[in-house]
Amino acid sequence: PPGTASPSPSPTQSGDEEECADLGPFPQDFVNIRQVQPVNEARIGRDGSRGSFISRCGTNQNRHNNPDNFIVAPGVSNGAHHLHDYVGNLSTDAFSTDESLAAAGTTCRLGDKSTYFWPVIRDRRSDENADDPDGNVGRLVLPRAVTLQFRGSPAGDVVAMPRFMRIITGDAKAATNGGANAKAGWSCSGFQNRISPDKYTLCPRGSQVLRILDFPSCWDGQNTDSANHRTHVVFPDQNGACPQGTQAIPQLRMTLAYNVPQGPSYAVDAFPEQKHNPVTDHGDFVNVMPDRLMQTVVSCINRGRRC
Repeated sequence: PPGTASPSPSPTQSGDEEECADLGPFPQDFVNIRQVQPVNEARIGRDGSRGSFISRCGTNQNRHNNPDNFIVAPGVSNGAHHLHDYVGNLSTDAFSTDESLAAAGTTCRLGDKSTYFWPVIRDRRSDENADDPDGNVGRLVLPRAVTLQFRGSPAGDVVAMPRFMRIITGDAKAATNGGANAKAGWSCSGFQNRISPDKYTLCPRGSQVLRILDFPSCWDGQNTDSANHRTHVVFPDQNGACPQGTQAIPQLRMTLAYNVPQGPSYAVDAFPEQKHNPVTDHGDFVNVMPDRLMQTVVSCINRGRRC
């Protein structure tokens, strides 16, 4: 019959587009970096520890990725329902233990076998990974730079963190849990004093998208983990002081830099019901540094050296 040469688009096509649109992120999840208010860091007091130590572990060029999280869901494959980038320890997966981590190799210099991981970012304009049951569709975007910096306390010296200590920052379910544990930090290179806690940043040409993830740094002095993975190490107050009964340990700041296409084109992997909300960004760390290296970190920080 006439007219069959150009069939009308099948209804499923627009249905798919609608379904994709429902996955998030949404236009209101993005903000121009120039509209983000500048923030001031806590001032370092007279007794504060001003030094820092950077562990150089690469950018996951070896494509160590899996959707596991042995801290929060040990022994569960796909326990995270979103893909993680890993640097440091080469063996990290759902079944990792202190013993397996200690026995493995690492991408870090100086024998740092710690594991550092975070959810991947995807270019959402691509339909790669379209069959993912958790809705994490798009082309993986590898970070162009990964800076793992251990910093001091504005209020005083730091003490060594114990080996195999587990620390998490942020809340992968913050979009539904509320923001109590949210700790996302979206920024742009050249605008690091502007950090958005709940929106993806739109950066000017030539500027990279930054994720700045600060980890808690006030340790209870006894435990390497806790039932909710949060109470054994908590955040300092606005002035950088640790609560009574806790000790300052080196504070890990992960800064991840990306080249992404212009416009609202990218999103972090997430649990399906979180709809790729930028507030869900998070990071995980387990300290597997040799004790001597941790002593070096502490000494650099307390003596005001940049290592």
